Amino acid sequence: MTQSRPSPNLIDESPPDASALDSAISGFDENPVFSAHALQEADRVAIFIDGANLFYAAAHLRIEVDYVRLLQSLTNGRRLLRAYYYTGVDPSNEKQQGFLLWMRRHGYRVVAKDLVQFPDGSRKANLLVEMAVDMLRLAEYCDTLILLSGDGELAYALNNLSYRGVQIEVVSLRIMTSERLIDIADRYRDLTHLQPSIQR
Repeated sequence: MTQSRPSPNLIDESPPDASALDSAISGFDENPVFSAHALQEADRVAIFIDGANLFYAAAHLRIEVDYVRLLQSLTNGRRLLRAYYYTGVDPSNEKQQGFLLWMRRHGYRVVAKDLVQFPDGSRKANLLVEMAVDMLRLAEYCDTLILLSGDGELAYALNNLSYRGVQIEVVSLRIMTSERLIDIADRYRDLTHLQPSIQR
């Protein structure tokens, strides 16, 4: 996860069989496994948000995210156990510090790491290890794990959680989502379809 731009290998510009894949993805929402009753039964939800991924997805959709509505949309009436927000930070950016304080006071556990300056001028903060550790740590306490990220580097951790019996939901912009995550997920939702319910 980085703060500069989405890694090119995460952007699937030419899927081998786009029509078949889209058909399979749309079938998730029609699957009775994900009926309202079934979702309520597995009601302990943990949410893990890749801040950089969401930032670029929102920029692509040209929306400003309402983070209170985002939690409501993701939980969908289920019981929220934890909501983590991972991001790189610039300690001198007072506006960002104010935003993160607001997040902490509105239901989010913020996990932050200082941005690192690279020779090419870009600044990045990789929090994939922190995300994977937190997901594995909460596995025994939640029924469903919701990942808002498209980073395929998290596939190994998600696959481990799936084998433990945790239901996996992946939410991200389709063009920024690794196929490995979609393959592992019990349910995939394109962020585009959530746009009306999460934007300001």
